[in-house]
Amino acid sequence: MQIKKTYTEVNPELLNAEIKDFILKQGAELGENKLETFTLPDESATFITRSTMTFSISNKEALRVHMVGSVRGETKLMMDIDEKLFPQEKLNALQSDLDFIFSNYEAK
Repeated sequence: MQIKKTYTEVNPELLNAEIKDFILKQGAELGENKLETFTLPDESATFITRSTMTFSISNKEALRVHMVGSVRGETKLMMDIDEKLFPQEKLNALQSDLDFIFSNYEAK
């Protein structure tokens, strides 16, 4: 299953940290955890953040999270989820936590 969301004017580093905490709360283990920041070619004061995280359950990859965005614009989030390893009730809890904190920033 794949979940895609777009947020506006959210610090991507904050979103990254909250997603990580929410997934760990559901019993997954953190694997890969990359967070990179880039400047835009013509605007040295504007930054784009890219994040990739993987999470495992029973030593098998259950979730892969990709995020790209900036504080002053949009942040795109994509989560690939193995529903056999990360069941629907955990997914519902994850989405509920995300919505509670970030629903005001989600692009409609």
